[in-house]
Amino acid sequence: MQHKKLSLLIILGSIMALGPFSIDMYLPAFQSIADELGTDTARVGYSLTSFFAGLFIGQMFYGILIDRFGRKKPLIIGYLIYVGATLGCAFAWSLDSLVVFRLLMAIGGCSGMVISRAVVRDVYSGNEIAKTFSQLVLVMGVAPIIAPTIGGFINSWLGWRWVFGMMVLIALANLALIIFLLPETKGPDTDISLKPRNIWLEYKKVLKHKSFVLYAIAGSFAYAGLFAYLTGSPAEFMERLGFSDTQYGWAFAFNASGFILGSQLNRLILKRHNELSASLRSVFLQLAVATGLLVLSYMHLAGPGLTLMSTFLYLFMLGILNPNTQALALRPFVKEAGRSAALMGSIQMIAGVLTSGMISALHGNSTPTMAIAMVACTLISLILLVVSKHSQITDSNPELQSV
Repeated sequence: MQHKKLSLLIILGSIMALGPFSIDMYLPAFQSIADELGTDTARVGYSLTSFFAGLFIGQMFYGILIDRFGRKKPLIIGYLIYVGATLGCAFAWSLDSLVVFRLLMAIGGCSGMVISRAVVRDVYSGNEIAKTFSQLVLVMGVAPIIAPTIGGFINSWLGWRWVFGMMVLIALANLALIIFLLPETKGPDTDISLKPRNIWLEYKKVLKHKSFVLYAIAGSFAYAGLFAYLTGSPAEFMERLGFSDTQYGWAFAFNASGFILGSQLNRLILKRHNELSASLRSVFLQLAVATGLLVLSYMHLAGPGLTLMSTFLYLFMLGILNPNTQALALRPFVKEAGRSAALMGSIQMIAGVLTSGMISALHGNSTPTMAIAMVACTLISLILLVVSKHSQITDSNPELQSV
């Protein structure tokens, strides 16, 4: 039994890791892409924004498809779309073409993000959901640690186009795992209609849960702080602080380890506190770190060491916060696991797209846009979690009252 559980966690972690690989691996190549395509790194950031937009669009489709047809078939189709679009990125002839192919990459690749969450909800219940999400971070967490480093080396040795070639190989390896080893955790449900009006009604059922709305939006804005870091860090570290692409890769790996460490500490925290309590404590500390970075940036005191430590601590707190808000949002759903997982993911992407787009549009050497966005996202998350604590959700749920 433990062997099967471990095997499932490794497969799901590998599937979920495709998203971080797709985002993080090409970040050290921003300058090379900008030079070859005749633009700047801030505009290359639009390819990251389009990827986030694709994650939003795609997840809404997969949410209903995986509840209708089961988990595996939509996942396989999504991976095939991803492989084709990634090859398009490798041969992109302009920034516009890269942005479009990145959009299609995300539409295909987000199938794994939705289905992994749905499978966890299929198999687990109670606080095992949050603990399993924390374990998945450990399994998939190798991606953000090694992806920028690998991307930096490939970019230096072979050029940025081969970075996308590596993504294709990773996707093909995952596809083999999906076809031959991933079990089907939910069969088709022919009662689910694919008519647009009925699809909207299915999602509307999920949105009627007040707990889902509050926790999903709170978690999404907290997670948008990660998007602020992803979009703003190439300019912050390479342009302002003068890191090389290889140094940036190592810095990115260091910060990613903070996210993993936080998620593993969360498993211990849940032995003494419930998910809401852990979320509130972590978001308070996260806001303090982000505010400190913003103040120091405006005072021109945020050098390499301080910036690196601040982003590490910020992501460490996010590692505690993220599994708990996901678990709180998904807990009410069993039959609607796919739809709720997709809707939660799409809300995350809306927050991420807004944050990423703002940073790309307001980019400037004298404005700490990354820190501003991190503070704003964390503050919104804190407000919503405080509201959830004092709302009827906690009043009617004894499990969440001891905060």
